[in-house]
Formats: sequence, C-alpha cells, structure tokens
Amino acid sequence: MTLNQDTCNKHVIDWIKRFNGIVGDSATQSATPEFLFLEDSFWRDTLGLSWRLQTILGDKEISTAIVNCAKKVGLGPISLDDRASSPQVVSRAGKEAIEAFFKFETKNTRGRGILRLAKTTRSKCGGTNGPQWRAWTFFTAADSIKGHEEKIGRNRPTGQSFSRDFRGPNWLDKRMASQKYEDREPQVLVVGCGQAGLSIAARLTRLGVDTLIVDKNARIGDNWRNRYHALTLHNQLQVNHLPYMDFPVTWPIYIPKDMLALWFESYAAAMELNVWTGTTVKAANYDVAKGCWQVKIEQDDGTSRTIAPRHVVMATGISGIPHRPDIDTLDNFSGPVLHSSQYRDGDDWSGKRAIVIGTGNSGHDISHDLCSSGASVTMVQRSPTLVVNIEPSAQFPYILYNEDRTTEECDFITTSMPIPLVKQAHQHFTRRSRETDKELLDGLTKIGFQLDFGEDDTGWQFKYLTRGGGYYFNVGCSNLLIEGQIDLVQNAEIDYFEADGMVMKDGSKIDADLIILATGYKPQEQLVSQLFGPDVAEKVGPIWGFGDGLELRNMYCQTGQPGLWFIAGSFAQCRINSKYLAFQIKAIEEKLLTAQPDKAA
Repeated sequence: MTLNQDTCNKHVIDWIKRFNGIVGDSATQSATPEFLFLEDSFWRDTLGLSWRLQTILGDKEISTAIVNCAKKVGLGPISLDDRASSPQVVSRAGKEAIEAFFKFETKNTRGRGILRLAKTTRSKCGGTNGPQWRAWTFFTAADSIKGHEEKIGRNRPTGQSFSRDFRGPNWLDKRMASQKYEDREPQVLVVGCGQAGLSIAARLTRLGVDTLIVDKNARIGDNWRNRYHALTLHNQLQVNHLPYMDFPVTWPIYIPKDMLALWFESYAAAMELNVWTGTTVKAANYDVAKGCWQVKIEQDDGTSRTIAPRHVVMATGISGIPHRPDIDTLDNFSGPVLHSSQYRDGDDWSGKRAIVIGTGNSGHDISHDLCSSGASVTMVQRSPTLVVNIEPSAQFPYILYNEDRTTEECDFITTSMPIPLVKQAHQHFTRRSRETDKELLDGLTKIGFQLDFGEDDTGWQFKYLTRGGGYYFNVGCSNLLIEGQIDLVQNAEIDYFEADGMVMKDGSKIDADLIILATGYKPQEQLVSQLFGPDVAEKVGPIWGFGDGLELRNMYCQTGQPGLWFIAGSFAQCRINSKYLAFQIKAIEEKLLTAQPDKAA
C-alpha cells in the first residue's frame, strides 16, 4: 500500500472528526462509534481512559467500553500529536495500516495514543453508511497527571539552583539526611535495586513520592556484579536504557555486567534515589485500619527496624528463590552441587570435570565459561530448548529500535501493540530466525539436542513472558556442542548419581568434580507467601504470564492486595511500565484513584 502524506493525513483527520463527534464531552451522540472500528479491532488502554491496563477486542465491545470510560473521565477531543512522527503507512504484525499519533485530555490527565487505520471493503453496516477507513488498533495512554507532572525538563526544580545559604545545609547534607528516614516514613518501599527497582524509584521520585529502595546486596549493582565472570547482556544497548538517562554513546553494543553494575550506582546517585543496601525484608503485614504496611527489615550489621510505607513494590525479578529440583540420587554425589546463581568463575574449575544440568541461557553460558577455562563439561538437557543465534536472529524483535525514531517513540509503539498481534509478529520472527539459523539448528538436531520454538511457534520472547526462560541466545556454546568440545546427554539417559559422577542407563559413567544446577527459579508467588503470608499470596494470585487474559498477570497494576505492587522484566519493560505503575501510586496518593482496584472496564 502506497499513500502520500496528504492522503494519510486526510484519512486520519477524517477518522478523528468522526470519533470526536461520537465520543467524549464534545460528542453529539448522533451515531455509534462501532462503525469507526473494524470487526476484529483492538483497543489497548494504559490508564488513558480506564485507569487500568487492559485490552478489549471487537468493534461492539470496544464501542461500549470507550463510551463508558470517556464519560467517566471527561474525555475531550483528540487531535494529531505534533510532537510525534506524521501519519504514515507502516507494517505491524504482518498487516499494512496508516499509523498516526494523537493526543487528548481528560479531567485529571493528559494523554497520548496511537491509531492504526486499515481499509475495509464493508461500505455499510446495519443499513448505515460507514467510513472506508476504520481503526484496526486504538491505543490510549496517560502521559501526565494534571497538577502533578514529573519534575523533569522545563518542569524541573529550580529552588536549589538559586539557593546560596552559606550557614545552612548544602545539597549533600540534605541528601544524607533524607536517606536516613529518621523523621518520617517513606510513602513507598521498593524491594530490590536492579533495573526494576531503580526504574520505579526514579519515576516516583520525579513525581514527588517519597520512595526508599532496600536491597540485600552490599552495593548497588551487585545483582549484576556478583554473577558469573563472563556475563554480558544478550540484547543491544539501544533497547536497554533506564528512564531519563540513556547510556553513554561511547558504550559497547553489548554491555558487560560490571560496566552495568557501575552504571546502576551512578544512576542512583544522579537520580537522587534513597537506597539502603545490605538490608533484607524479613516480614510484612498490612494494617487495614491505617492503610499502610508494617515491614520488618534487618540490616547486615544486625540492626532491625519496622517501617510503615503505604505501598510496597516488589522489584525482585520475575522469580526470586533459586529452584533446586529434587533429583533422585543426587544426594549421593560427594562434590559441590551449586545452583547457577552461586556460580562465579570457570577459572576455579580449570582441569576439573563438570556436569551442568539445564540448557537455558545460564546453563549454556556457564558450560561455555567452564570449557573456556579448561574444564571438561557435560550438559544435561531436561526439556526441549529454543536456540537462536545472538545475531541477527535474537535481535529481530528489536528491529523497531534501529529505526530513525526516539527511544520514547519506539517504547510507545511497542506498548501500543495488543498481545494477539504481538504473538503474530513473534511467529514471523520465529519463522525468519529458523531460516536464518538453519545450519546451526540442523547441527544441534544431529547431536540429539531437543529443540522447540515456543508455544504456537511464538519464539523466545513469549517463553520469557510466560515462564521466564527455556531458551538460549547462542554466543558460541551451541557450536561447542556441535563440535563435541562440550558433551550432551539427555536426562532420560541417566540411571543414577554416585559419589564421583553419574551412571548412565547403558552402563557407562560420567565422572564429575562439580555439578551445576542451571534449573531456574521458583515462581514469585512463593516469595510473596514467604514475606507476606499465604493469605496475601492467595489474594494476589498468579504473577507473570498471561493465563486467559491479554495482560501480564498482576504486573505494573493494582493487585488483589491493596498497597502491594509488582514490577519486573527486561530493561525496556521496566523503563516503559514503571511510568504507568508510578502514575497509579501517585493517583492513589492524591486521591484521584481508590486503593482498591475497580474491576469494571
């Protein structure tokens, strides 16, 4: 489909006029918005009109929901967003459409959105003439809360810049005093100081919400610094920025873990975040009458304190407790058995014999590191694993971020896509990667490596979104397996373990000095039950994955337990969704939103 700029503009402006005439404060209510949408259309809303993260399918369902939401929030006219790219023909999830950015206001927010128009051959609906171009996808999102805008850019604080109080405390004195919390309680307690914790704390701080991060590690960044020696991020720099501060333009495309750890420390200082390291949450109880938590924390020096935030944000990742499966006869092994989270450096095992159980990213990377350090390595595959080459195949889902767009606009486009269409896009990426990586995949198949490509061939991204693992980005370990430099056995071939190795069902034996369990982590529900109790865990329910819905379960949104929130995921997920999570907390603090979620759309 080829359309010039004037034609794209005309179709978009015509649709917007129709929409404004039907929906919102200026609507005449002379027609139904149903005729503005394709029969198989999608509306995704991230707090824009419903104060929820939700996706609705179908023209009739969308029409009813939008009209109801628009009345509740006082939606004004929408108009083209002159800060964004002009309307243009794009291909999204294999379908061509006119993509246009728009803006709008409600009583309490300013919002932005994306409209995608597709041509329909249906000229009439129910005897009523309809527009030739209709909405295939419609996305609305809150961009700021009126009167409570983020303190950034032109809205940044100015008082300190002009303060010259030679007798009073300076900036550093105030920062040090603020972090002690000797005279107040934080409004929000964030548990975890990785990319998730830093992102949400930065967003909340810029909204004027008093936020404290606690982390069990000794230093900010230790969640990356203390991982295995060779670790480097598997996706490229342009996708991985934190909110407000991009990585330096001098940095490598793939960021080493220690460089990232140092950046985390610098980021926390530059963003004026309050962080207590060496601090562990021991237990938490919610005081319904006071509407706040009683959180017992313990510091490495043995001191403890109970703090009373109104909100607790769990930013400990999609899983927090290492999973050590009950493997029959493994207790017979007399050598060290380490979980992958305990592994540090292959040089410690040079010349030794290692068995690595698990074939996800950690299992492969640890096997690669051990082999490179001179250890003899055998990998045990317990279930089929998705494998893609780090380049170019693993980067296909991020191709948008290579376009001539800002990171913010790429994030916005990414957020706008409803899950069914994202699945279609990832099925396309999977087909393309299988063609690109055919030689590698054929080589793995020949040595008996069991491959899969995700549920419905949706690829590695949906493996991550549904189970947090089960894939490997090949940076060379697959080649070592094919070449025979690393041995591979299937779990079903193992008979039993004994003191110095494992015996196979064919009678052969694989000697070992070390066994690594690259077996992942337990679901976050178990950590919730441990810290907050089983009743709270039951109120919240499953965390991460989709279940039967079209949004990640209990992520970035209100949960069944008032005052308890969850944020996790990749750098991009945390950067994007921290904004919407912070808006919800701020809205509750300003009494624009109730603390108990409204289940109605």
